[in-house]
Amino acid sequence: MDKRRHNPYFRRLLVGFDGSPHAEKAAEVAMELAECLDAEVLLFAVARLPEPATIVEVDAVLDDAREHYTAAFQKLTARPKDHGLDMKTEIAVGHPAQQIIRRAEAGGIDLVLLGHRGTSMFERVILGSISERVLKYAHCPVMIVR
Repeated sequence: MDKRRHNPYFRRLLVGFDGSPHAEKAAEVAMELAECLDAEVLLFAVARLPEPATIVEVDAVLDDAREHYTAAFQKLTARPKDHGLDMKTEIAVGHPAQQIIRRAEAGGIDLVLLGHRGTSMFERVILGSISERVLKYAHCPVMIVR
């Protein structure tokens, strides 16, 4: 019997991943949920480019991001294999909130998980946070993990 019939709501989970302890905790929560719900997990990292960026800077940032996230992903992807979970990893380039929202929509994601990060009132007012933007504009539910 297909377990997915018992879980019509959360079949595809996306974790916005930046390598921080908060993001690692969000990934752990996503793996627990995926195991219970027989869902797929996508660890999704976004490399942010300097503005304005030169070609040399872009190449360096992308190389560093691939190296950083590949190492971080390897640390987290051992567990899913042991438990038979379907986990994928992906790296995009751009503004994190925009890329997370785009990927969630394009991939038919049912739930986005993000790690919580404390920001000052000044940062929230002037810059806004990635999680606030994703909460505001995502087409699907968003879970902020503390």
